[in-house]
Amino acid sequence: MDLKAELKQLNMKIDAALSRYMPAEDVAPPVIHKAMRYSLFAGGKRLRPVLVLAGCRAVGGDEESVMAAACALEMIHTYSLIHDDLPAMDDDDLRRGMPTNHVVFGEATAILAGDGLLTRAFGVLAEEGLRCGRSPALVLQVIAELADAAGSMGMIGGQVMDMESENKQIDVATMAYIHAHKTGALIRASLRIGALLGGGSVEQVEALSRYGDHLGLAFQITDDLLDIQGDPEKIGKPVGSDVKNNKATYPALLGLEKARQEAERVVQAALDSLAGFDEKAELLRELAQYLLVREN
Repeated sequence: MDLKAELKQLNMKIDAALSRYMPAEDVAPPVIHKAMRYSLFAGGKRLRPVLVLAGCRAVGGDEESVMAAACALEMIHTYSLIHDDLPAMDDDDLRRGMPTNHVVFGEATAILAGDGLLTRAFGVLAEEGLRCGRSPALVLQVIAELADAAGSMGMIGGQVMDMESENKQIDVATMAYIHAHKTGALIRASLRIGALLGGGSVEQVEALSRYGDHLGLAFQITDDLLDIQGDPEKIGKPVGSDVKNNKATYPALLGLEKARQEAERVVQAALDSLAGFDEKAELLRELAQYLLVREN
C-alpha cells in the first residue's frame, strides 16, 4: 500500500464531507462560522477520521456510511486544539504553520468556535442517525462512546491531569494516565465507532480498542519527541513548547532513547492486536508503523 497516496485520497473525501456538514462562512453570524472553519480547514493529518474509516474497513463495513462519524471526530479534535492553544492553556501562537484561532479572531470568539465545533459534532451524529435509518440503539451507543471519550473521564480529564502535572515530578503511571486520556481516548473511540457502525463483532471491536490504546500512546510519545527534535517547518509550530510550559512528557521522564524504545514497544503491541484481521486492516498496520518515522 502507498500510505501517502491512500491518506491523501481519504483526506480529500473527509474535507469534502466536513465542508458539507459545516455552515458556510456567510451564514449568520458569519464571524463564528469563519472562526470554526478557519481551524477545521487549517490542515492536519485527519488521523481520527481516517481511523474511523479504517476501523470500518477492517471489519468489512461501508466506509461512506461512517463519514458523518469521521467528521464528528475531527470537529471534536479541532475544538480541543483551539482551546489548547488559548493563553489560559498552552498559549501558542502557531498551529499547523498558521496563526492560532485566538490570534486571528480573539480569545472570546476562539472559545466559542471551539464550543461550536463540539456541539456541531454531536448534531452531525444525531442528524445522520435520523437520516440513514440506523438502529436508534446503535446511534445512541456511538454518541455515548464519543461523549465519554471527549469528556472528563476521557480527553478533558487527561488535559486536566496534564495541567496539574506541570512543574511537578510525576511517575510513569501518571504519565500513562495523561496520554491514555488526553490523546488516546479519542483515538480509541475513533476505531470503536468505525467498527461499531461498520457491523463489527464484539471481538473485533475489542481488538480494535486494544489497537487504539497502543496507537494512541505511540502517537503521543512520538509527538513528545517531535516537540524536542522536530523540524518547526514540518510540524507547523515552534519546537520546545513542552519544555517552555514544563509539561510532563515521556522524554522528560525517561530520556530520549528510552522514550523511543517505548514507542517501538507500543507500536508492536498495536500490530499484535491486529493478528485476527485480514488484509482489510492493512491501513491500520501501515499507520502504526508510520508513527515511528513520522516528521509531523
